[in-house]
Amino acid sequence: MTDSRPVIAEFVDVHRHYVMGDNVVKALAGVSVQVKKGDYLAIMGRSGSGKSTMLNILGCLDRPTQGAYLVGGRDVSRLSDDALSEVRGHEIGFIFQSFNLIPQLTVLENLEVPLFYQGRIGPESRAKAEHLATRVGLAGRLDHKPMELSGGQQQRVAIARALMNDPLFLLADEATGNLDSNTEREILDLLDELRAEGVTIVIVTHNAKVAERADRTLWLKDGTVECFVDNRKTQAVPS
Repeated sequence: MTDSRPVIAEFVDVHRHYVMGDNVVKALAGVSVQVKKGDYLAIMGRSGSGKSTMLNILGCLDRPTQGAYLVGGRDVSRLSDDALSEVRGHEIGFIFQSFNLIPQLTVLENLEVPLFYQGRIGPESRAKAEHLATRVGLAGRLDHKPMELSGGQQQRVAIARALMNDPLFLLADEATGNLDSNTEREILDLLDELRAEGVTIVIVTHNAKVAERADRTLWLKDGTVECFVDNRKTQAVPS
């Protein structure tokens, strides 16, 4: 059966090389992968496999040395820094291991930050922030500051903040790395719920239990795709 879902992010033969003195480090060496609307993709690999480099390119924090990276069908590989920042701010929702909340701001104010930078603060942004806070189970914490929240609650704020821009996809970097096992499960359950609602998620992790929640796991090795694992069938698919 043909999968007609639109491709929202795509690596086309992506290479990324870094010059370190007289040496050239090949962090990525010809990676091609598609992320379609509604996907839940995990990226795994040993240290030095290229996970961080792939994360940086996916998040428009870096560019390929060779090849193309398409977001929403547009090749963003050679955009200016300002244009790349626009893509980052409008098309991608980031979830970080360390939460990256602003300690002086309340939950509600932290949620409004992405729209503040776009000049879109007002009654609509406040209503949206309240809705998303309720969606992640924090309706009673709107006036609290990050230090008054547990780690799991802070990550819920971060997830809600990542959704404020209605991004094409969520990009999570070790999103449960700072959480205990019970809280980790709660956050993964929340991501499962978002996935069921049609949110597209890409999660970079070293934790196999986290990756198992995704529909597919992409395994990197020495900067190349070693295989895909279809977690729904528990079957490795050669790259």
